[in-house]
This record gives sequence, C-alpha cells and structure tokens, in this order.
Amino acid sequence: MKEAILACRELLALCWRQSAGKLVASVVLKLGAAAALPLSAAGLGALTDAALAGDSSRAAIAGAVTACLVIAAITMAHFAHVFYFELGEVNLLTKERQLIELANGSVGLNHHERPEYADKMQVLRQEVERVGYASMEALLSAASTALSLIITGVLLARLDLLLLMLPLTALPAVYLGGRAQALQAAGREAAAEPTRRARHLFSVATEAGTAKEIRTAGLANELTFRHRTLFESATRVMWAAEVKAARLRILGQLCFAFGYVSAILIVVSAAAAGGPSVGDVILVLSVAALANYQVTAAVALLQDLQRVARVLADVRWLEHLIAPLPAAALPAGERPAAPQRINHGIRLRDVSFAYLQTGPPALEGVDILLPAGSTVAVVGENGAGKSTIVKLLCRFYEPTEGVIEVDGTDLASLSPPEWRRRIAGAFQDFVRFEFIARESVGVGDLPRVGSDDAVLGALRRARSESVLNRLEHGLGTQLGKSYADGAELSRGQWQKLALGRAMMREDPLLLILDEPTADLDAESEHLLFERYAANARRLAETSGTITILVSHRFSTVRMADLILVVVDGRVADSGSHEELMERGGLYADLYGLQQRSYQ
Repeated sequence: MKEAILACRELLALCWRQSAGKLVASVVLKLGAAAALPLSAAGLGALTDAALAGDSSRAAIAGAVTACLVIAAITMAHFAHVFYFELGEVNLLTKERQLIELANGSVGLNHHERPEYADKMQVLRQEVERVGYASMEALLSAASTALSLIITGVLLARLDLLLLMLPLTALPAVYLGGRAQALQAAGREAAAEPTRRARHLFSVATEAGTAKEIRTAGLANELTFRHRTLFESATRVMWAAEVKAARLRILGQLCFAFGYVSAILIVVSAAAAGGPSVGDVILVLSVAALANYQVTAAVALLQDLQRVARVLADVRWLEHLIAPLPAAALPAGERPAAPQRINHGIRLRDVSFAYLQTGPPALEGVDILLPAGSTVAVVGENGAGKSTIVKLLCRFYEPTEGVIEVDGTDLASLSPPEWRRRIAGAFQDFVRFEFIARESVGVGDLPRVGSDDAVLGALRRARSESVLNRLEHGLGTQLGKSYADGAELSRGQWQKLALGRAMMREDPLLLILDEPTADLDAESEHLLFERYAANARRLAETSGTITILVSHRFSTVRMADLILVVVDGRVADSGSHEELMERGGLYADLYGLQQRSYQ
C-alpha cells in the first residue's frame, strides 16, 4: 500500500510537470463524474417517492436532476479521458527516455555485468507501458472511487448508521487485494530469468539471420523444447503466485458479499416495519449495487497502482545502481582537459581488472607503453583479455588495480565524455542503425551527421563506399526491415557502414578497431587495413593518434608497430612482427599455424 501511495505522488508530480492545466482538468472532470453517480441514486429514490405520492411536479424535478446527473457522469468521464490519455502517453515517453538514459548514460558498463540488472530490465521492458495511459486511468479512477465511496457512505448513514458498515466491509477486500498483487509481483520477479532466456531463444529461432544454421543443424525441435521448458518453468512460478493471490482476493470479496447482503436485509426489514420509504429502499439497493462495483473496481485499481508502483520502484533501483564514477562528480573546472594531441603515449601501469568483484581477473599485472603515433595490434585466443584492454582504454570500466596514464595524466581524472569525444571506434558487436544511410554513418560524428561530404569521406577512408552501389537512393536510402520500404543489407554491408561510422571523426586521439572486419574475407580485410595504416600514419603526424587493432588474422597485424600477445589476462610478449618471429614463442607458433592453413 505504501508503494502505491508513493506511486500516486510520483505520477501526480510527473503530470504536473508535463501540464498542470490538463492535470487539473482531468481531476475535476473525473471527480465530478464520480460524485454524479451516487447522487443520481439519491435522485432516483426521490423520484420514486414523489411518483408514489402522486406529486408530479416534484417527480419531474427529481427526474430531470437524475437525468442531468447521469448525463454529467458520462460526459465528464469522457472529457476527462481526453485530457489524461495524452498525459499518460507523455509520461510513458518520459519513463522510456529515462530508461534509455539510465542504460546508456552511465560512465561505465559495470551494471550490464550484473544478473539482477538484466532481470530488472526484462521486467521493465514488459511492464513500463503501465506508466502510460493505464497508470493515469488507475490513478484518477482510484481518486474518483474514493470520493464515490465517501458520498455513498453519507447517503447510507442518513438511513441507518449500521449501513456505514457496507463501505467498511470493502477494507478487507482492498487490503487482501494489495497482498495478492505483492505475491504476483514477487512471482514475476522470480520468473524473470527463465522468461528472459525463453525470449532470447524465441528471438534466435525467428530471426532471418539464424534460419540457415538452425535448418542445417536441425535445431528447430531442440530450440522449441528448450523454449517450452523455460516457459513452463516460468509459468509454474507465476501460476503458484496467481493461485495464492486468487485465494486472498476471494476471501476479500466474501467479506464484502457478507456486508452487501446484510445491508439489504437491514433496510428491507426496516421498510417492512414501516421505517424507510420505498424510495429509500430503491436508494439503498442502487447504492449497494454501486458500492459492489466500487469495491471491485477499487481492488482492481489497487492492483494496477501496485504494478505501476513496482515499475517506478524498479526505475529508482536502477537510478541507485547506475552511479557515476568519482571523477565524473568533480566540477568541470577541476578536471584536466583531454589533450589536443598525444606526445608521449598511453601507459598501463600494473593494471588488473575483474568484471565482478568476486570473479576471476580478466587482466592481471599489465604494464606496457603504447607509444604516441603507433599502431598497436592485440592478439590472443578468445577470452584472453584483448577486448578488456580496449574497454579500459575507452573508460567503459575502471581498473581494479593499477593506473592508466595519458602523457603522464591519470586517465581516471579526465572527464569520460570529453575523453570519448577524442575516440573513434569500430567494434565486432556493431549496431545496425535503421536510419537513412547518411545518418547511419554520420552519427559517428554528430555535429556533421547531415554532411554528405563528411559521410562520403568517411566511407572512402573505411573502403566501404561500394555499399552505396546497392542502395537505390544512395545516402538517402532508408535502411532496415522496420520500414516497409527499408533496404535490408547483408551483415557484411552493415559492418562496412559501421566501419565508415568509425572513420567520421577525422582527428581522434585513439582509434579502436576491435575485430571490426570479422565478416570480411582475408583479402578484403588486408586491403582495408592497408588503408587504415595509411590513415593511422596521417593521424600520428597531426594528433599523435594511437591505433589499437584487435584481430585474429596475423597476416593483418604484422603491419603494426607494436604487437601485444595476450594470454590468460597477461601480456605474455610484445614487440614488432619481426622481433616476435625472431624470438619464437607463442606468436611465432600461431603465425606459422595460420599461414599454413591459408596455403
């Protein structure tokens, strides 16, 4: 119940910021409609008494008033809907935008490694829409139901104070309904992990890109079986919660049913003894029926509000989880500015890192200098720690131990956004931006996102301009299956656009190429990196740019000035291609093995 009250306060504050006028109009109209319904029952009772007494004038007035109240209830509720529907939609957009900012606006990526974060996000993806129109419907309906119950209580108290027990018998139903909703929420949380895994399998099984492998390997039945098993697991958890919740709700409704029947018996017995008039009996019957509806609605509304409250509580949980790094909290004037060029290099001093505090180290004791203006290749087996080095250089994570220095300045003391503005990168897990082709590349340097010259130049530097030959409208072509007329590209073509995006910034201090050509053949990759090497030499002269290349193909990395051989989180060896080949060791063995495989 406390969470529901907090949710009401947060929703009202959010609506007030969006449009105070629309909020006030919604509240006035909704409350007016709520007051009109029970008052129309009183009018119906007066109409009955006047008709039985043969007082046509009073009956006409009572009938007119009753009709006006009914019309007012319907009309005011309709116009209230017009106002709060828009407020709800704006609230939803606001919360969705907040979730995007929370997921992507943090300094680092630490929260993405936490399973509880993934579970919360899974629930939020399913439930965040409740913050929209449905939340406003629940909030205003709850307020109007409360007002209607108060008026109902006053009307009943006029006849017999015992009838006040009727609204009170709704309290167990409301309380037990809240407990039931809490059980359901706990069930959804417990079922989040198997549900998330089942949805992943559904996504894998229904995407066009996976269809060939699934058919070749005959995986359809296996994926179906695993999907069914996971959903059955989630369903068992949810069903157990639903059964317990249903028992509580039935118990609450039985309490109200007892009060409802007792109220009718009281007034009918009194009328038979010559007490209340027939109109009073009609009033009680009408109001009791209305009270029954109100209680049912109140229980349902409380459930809705508690689900909304859960969504808002999860968003607050995310806000507390995704805290800024200490350096980001420094005033802008106290942070060293990102350098205009690198003169000496980037030094990793005894750097260690673990993704989870209790997990094994992904890097351990890395101590190496990346000279200014150099092209540095990082090689090693999968999971050796190559991409972890890249992530630390981009400040996606902070070292667990040690320090990273840029020309002697601690990288952790620089503003992360300022540092990243001097980074250009292409990654193996690139994004498929379903934008206009110009924008899909241009977002690599937002100030020039609409510049054809800048985009074409970036595509040329990335040796990716050939993609435009397949696009009907060139840079103006809409990309992606999300649009009816969108052009669908192969994975290799999407990757070429991502490479062009990485080339949009013309003077970065750090150029990251983390397995960016995994979908290209060896010859295309080699030609591409020759272009990159020439570009790296140009950047080295102007900005002292360091180019970091992560690749499994040794024929490509041999052109690097410095090669780091990473094994089990440590830099096992380093040097130029010639130096490493002369020393023998792991690099020479892997290079020779790969060379023989191409022969």
